[in-house]
Amino acid sequence: MSREFDVCIIGGGVTGCAIARELTRYQLTIAILEKQSDVAEGTTKANSAIVHSGYDAKPGSLKAKYNVAGSKIFEQWCHELDVAYKRNGSLVLAFSEDDLPALEQLLERGQQNGVTGLSILDRDQLQAREPSVSPDAVYALLAETGAICSPYDLTIRLAEHAVVNGAELFTDCKVNLVEKAGSGFSLQTDKGSFSCRTVVNAAGVYADEINNQISEDKFAITPRRGQYWMLDKACGPVFSSTVFQLPTKLGKGVLVTPTVEGTIILGPTAEDISDKDDVDTTAEELDKILVKASRSWPNIPRNCFITAFAGIRAHCDRDDFIVGESRDVTGYYLAAGIESPGLTAAPAIAVELAELIVERLDARLAGDFRQAPPAIISFRESSNEERRRLISEDPAYGRLICRCEQVSEAEIRSSIRRPAGARTVDAVKRRTRAGMGRCQGGFCLPSVIRILSEELGLEPTEITKFGKDSKVLTGWLGGDQK
Repeated sequence: MSREFDVCIIGGGVTGCAIARELTRYQLTIAILEKQSDVAEGTTKANSAIVHSGYDAKPGSLKAKYNVAGSKIFEQWCHELDVAYKRNGSLVLAFSEDDLPALEQLLERGQQNGVTGLSILDRDQLQAREPSVSPDAVYALLAETGAICSPYDLTIRLAEHAVVNGAELFTDCKVNLVEKAGSGFSLQTDKGSFSCRTVVNAAGVYADEINNQISEDKFAITPRRGQYWMLDKACGPVFSSTVFQLPTKLGKGVLVTPTVEGTIILGPTAEDISDKDDVDTTAEELDKILVKASRSWPNIPRNCFITAFAGIRAHCDRDDFIVGESRDVTGYYLAAGIESPGLTAAPAIAVELAELIVERLDARLAGDFRQAPPAIISFRESSNEERRRLISEDPAYGRLICRCEQVSEAEIRSSIRRPAGARTVDAVKRRTRAGMGRCQGGFCLPSVIRILSEELGLEPTEITKFGKDSKVLTGWLGGDQK
């Protein structure tokens, strides 16, 4: 039997979950269909975590429109959902007098897009702001509205908020076929059939495959892989701003940026590949990052790297976002080709698409829209007085599971029990930071597996890193353990 909904959203990344959260303000039944084991498992979990100001996008493009609009409401969304956000400003470096006209063009473009707080700094002003930046940089474009955030935390909190307001989240639920069925749609998935009145395609790098099944207005997505280095928190204070170099045709280039968690990331590369799931890192590309990033930060400490990772951007052959109702399929909506500045744009895209869908379905506001559930209390960020209180109320706060990030057992159990809760090691990591520190889970992984198995009622050998075939343990030494 087919499950019936008013809206089926294909994709549980930041855009899909943002749309779901906005739609739950209305009397609608909503399903989020995510092919991976958790929300934020695709592009959302592995990007630069930048809230762009909007100077780079071509004036008049959808990227420019939603970037600037999203930037204006991003901080409020993070405040509502208790998500880390820091307006740290961004800099675009120029290394010769010949590069100054390009900086001036970016400034002019930003002004055309409606970006405020743009100015060009000379070498002395730049060094005063960022003493660790290369002295070879002679100018920089300063964007005061640039910011950083946690994209996966934002997505998780959006999903939680949507779920407590009635949306249903289906993970490990790949959509294999979308068809028009009367005035609505029929979807065939790994978890059976769904029928709905409207469909939202927020499927990231797979948005073209979904679209081209149902619409004659076809497009193609090229997976563009970006690799990154991450440095330990010991380097966190070195930079306060996000530092770019002049952009190229393949993107905004290699950056050096602090994160809201206190680390520093370098990257990304930009490789057009054929496999939409290939997030491998390569020595060749990681070496390129070091060479290019050294131009901005000459004294990169080589003993502070704690991990490398890669993500995939959905580069569309139309070279712009595709947002709105399909030209030829009534009730089918797109949020496709969402590459950079897609994270920044997500709130604005969600608000606009939700308005279009609500109008199409003639939906009324829900009278009982609930606030987002409180965020997980961080033992690491609590005062000693707060820690004593937490431990007195729940002794599990006194048992540290992750020493690098000071994550308690209580936080890990909370991450599993919550709406849209963790079901994998990586899902726990994104919700609590257990395993994200310098040892990268070398100490805490066995305990995280134990807690997951206890909470989910599974054998430790059934626990996965990120779902499907990613089991961490292969079996018991000496045979079955009973």
